[in-house]
Amino acid sequence: MNLATIISLLPILIAIILHEMAHGYAAYLLGDDTAKRVGRLSPNPLKHIDLFGTIILPAMLILGKAGFVFGWAKPVPVNFDALKMPRLGVVLVASAGIITNILLAVLSSILLSAAPYISNPALQGMVSLFLMNMIIFNVLLAVFNALPIPPLDGSKILLGWCNNGKIQKYLAADNLGMGFIILFGFIVPSLGRYFGYDWNFFGRFLIKSSRYFINFLM
Repeated sequence: MNLATIISLLPILIAIILHEMAHGYAAYLLGDDTAKRVGRLSPNPLKHIDLFGTIILPAMLILGKAGFVFGWAKPVPVNFDALKMPRLGVVLVASAGIITNILLAVLSSILLSAAPYISNPALQGMVSLFLMNMIIFNVLLAVFNALPIPPLDGSKILLGWCNNGKIQKYLAADNLGMGFIILFGFIVPSLGRYFGYDWNFFGRFLIKSSRYFINFLM
């Protein structure tokens, strides 16, 4: 694995891990200590890494030149019934990861503006590439997680506070939701490239939805 690939993978790893930690801290502040008890408030990557979602899938998307990257860590366990404000708490805990990614993108943008002051050209290039990837991946991850597809945060922000039985079944359909994302995010575009067609509909949606924010921060 060359340096450019590492500089591409490290920001997505940081973005994903801090995203999950934010969920755990938000839940802890609202009265649920589940994540703390199982060690998921730790910055130790080994506590959060999902072999496929955190390592294999992002690497496949980068090496396969899919045009976008997404992934996930092991979801932080949250007992929503233990939250001090159950209805509002669901929205706040689900929003915490997205807000964290937005803040990381903004911070990376500020640091990127200072990168030209690095005197060593090689180091300046590496730092600039790292920060640009931080902006891109954090914006993409925020937009990706805002989608109302279970188990993504957007589904809980939109419907998590509702007690309707059918809605709760929809929110619990994690495997179905991730299957949909993998199918249209990776398998369909790969088949399209094999047959000479552009079937990267999911990627184009993410890129178009994120482009304004990425361009603004860059």
